[in-house]
Amino acid sequence: MKRWRACFGTAVRFALIEQGRNRLALLMVLLFVPLWTTLAFVVVARAPLRFHVRPVGRFVVMDGNVLTQIVGALQALALVVAFMMFVATARSTVFDRRLVQAGFPRSCLALAKYASLVLVAAAVAVYATAWMHLFWRPVQPVVFAAGMFIGALVYGGIGIVLAAVVRSELAGMFLAIMISSIDLLLQNPLINPQSDSALVRCLPAHGAVQTAVTAAGLRVMPWSCLLLGFAWALGMAVFGMAAFAVRTRARPPSRASVQGVEATATAP
Repeated sequence: MKRWRACFGTAVRFALIEQGRNRLALLMVLLFVPLWTTLAFVVVARAPLRFHVRPVGRFVVMDGNVLTQIVGALQALALVVAFMMFVATARSTVFDRRLVQAGFPRSCLALAKYASLVLVAAAVAVYATAWMHLFWRPVQPVVFAAGMFIGALVYGGIGIVLAAVVRSELAGMFLAIMISSIDLLLQNPLINPQSDSALVRCLPAHGAVQTAVTAAGLRVMPWSCLLLGFAWALGMAVFGMAAFAVRTRARPPSRASVQGVEATATAP
């Protein structure tokens, strides 16, 4: 157990170092998140919109720019964190395989990836919540930050899964943009009048959106939406860990390398 803890601490440190090297992602967090949330609040009209809040089972009326800012902040966090985890996971594939061959348990390395994801998601969620406090104050700021955290957590897991499917950073960025755009835009009543349809409930960020909107204007604890969001995050974690196990498995030696070894062994 002591050795496992030492391996876990080392793996977490490596994962955080890899995150810190991604300067583009850090720049996106510092600039893209406040830019997108500011434009959503300033440019979008304040016309009231109806939003179906499922924890209370009724529609609430909110300013269109506030509602768009909430959904836009979640989309920005989803995109940034998915990209961060995709790049970090894809770039560390060879290094992770070497760590496994050196004796690091796969479970230790996989949990370290998700420990770094939790830290990154918490940091960007607090950052986005603090920035939005410059424009208006949510009724439940801690629950609001929890909604942002869940959205970032879900899409961070999606980024890890995408790293096992595609190799190009451009392809990973494109897929993260498309998935998050389809997900979050369909839940914005300004763009989709049918944002309360049954199909929308199956989208990954539905629990995060419902949690954030509920916390923004109501004093109701959205337990069902929090559990739904964490269920999506757990599901992505399971897929991500399975992908990590496949990605770091030992590759059988190629035929050319086997022939080379045999030739060396039979040489006088």
